[in-house]
Amino acid sequence: MDTELARTFLAVAATGNFVAAATRLHVTQSTVSARIQSLETALGARLFQRGRNGAELTAAGRRFMRHAKHLVRTVEQAMHDVGLPQGFRDVLTLSGRIALWEGFLPHWVAWMRDTAADVSLRLEIGFEADIMQGLIEGSVDVGVMYTPTSRSGLVVEPLFDETLVLVTSDPKRGWPDPGYIHIGWGPEFNARFSEHYADVGPPALIANIGWLGVQQLLTYGGSGYFPERLVRQHIEGGRLWRVRDAPTIDLPAWMVFPREATPTVAHALEGLRELARAEQGRT
Repeated sequence: MDTELARTFLAVAATGNFVAAATRLHVTQSTVSARIQSLETALGARLFQRGRNGAELTAAGRRFMRHAKHLVRTVEQAMHDVGLPQGFRDVLTLSGRIALWEGFLPHWVAWMRDTAADVSLRLEIGFEADIMQGLIEGSVDVGVMYTPTSRSGLVVEPLFDETLVLVTSDPKRGWPDPGYIHIGWGPEFNARFSEHYADVGPPALIANIGWLGVQQLLTYGGSGYFPERLVRQHIEGGRLWRVRDAPTIDLPAWMVFPREATPTVAHALEGLRELARAEQGRT
């Protein structure tokens, strides 16, 4: 079977509609429809129930999901094995949000180098949608993120709770602050922020990653919510200050991985759990 058909099937299953799948795959919607139709013809079964709300998996589609993942994962594994550096027995791909690459995931990389030096690591930065897609397709072994979605065959496990604090470049700045920069930490953060600041209007500055926000504050001033562990050194160095009486907002970090994890993935997960316990103990 053509792996492109399987990848297209997984893209539709992940996004829930043909239009979003086409955007993700960089093809036209008609191409996605033609591929799914070819796949359904080859299998002799309808895989999606089309409707106003998008495309939902049928019973046959849910059964095919496991096989599609296995097909794509087998191809990915073949590519990994062929390209495996000499002296290494396995390869593992981890993708995570950039904020989690600051001060947490690099420790995991060091842990893996110490405990599994014969495993080649492929490290990626991504947003939730792309990480989840990689997990579904099998091109990502472990995803670390803030707002995962539940998908068949994947386990979503909590790692630790980030504590987001409101910091400012000048303790004399008032609040609400016209220089406030809103970071896209996800729907849970947005909901909690709205609860605490119902009277605050739409922000003039919005960034999709925390690193951009920190650089803005340090260079041009302003305020924003960031994980405490990311701004701790700036607070201790007198470059940023916590806004007095501002509420903190908890943001859980999660790891997502295949339910049928390989021994290498299982070992990597143990390292993440160990480091997460240590991180939680510091908060």
